[in-house]
Amino acid sequence: MSRHTIVNLKQIETSEAAKAAGIDAHMSRSRLDSEHLGVSYFRYPADFRPGMGHHHREQEEAYVVIGGSGQVRLDDEVFDLAQWDVVRVAPDVVRGFRAGPEGLEIIAVGADRPEGGDGVVVKDFWTD
Repeated sequence: MSRHTIVNLKQIETSEAAKAAGIDAHMSRSRLDSEHLGVSYFRYPADFRPGMGHHHREQEEAYVVIGGSGQVRLDDEVFDLAQWDVVRVAPDVVRGFRAGPEGLEIIAVGADRPEGGDGVVVKDFWTD
């Protein structure tokens, strides 16, 4: 493993699963050559409304709003988001994002626990 890595998130191919849902997502975990970190970029289009959320069994995550605005639902609470807000989420908290009228851009930071990921999709999480 090298002692450093430089990766441009926007030059990593977009996730096909996210693309199918209308989200622009670039995930660098496999490109960073890191023992413990993963960094991803998500761009939700204007007024994007998700139907699902997700949680993890082990992995804690942090999200940084770098552009636009929107909301995050954490279990049963909804919070407004603005540029430069940072949201830390414990593994078992179900989360989902909604974009405002100008869209929502987020950097997500996570760990390598467990190897291969541990995300659990929750359907019909945010249906209103």
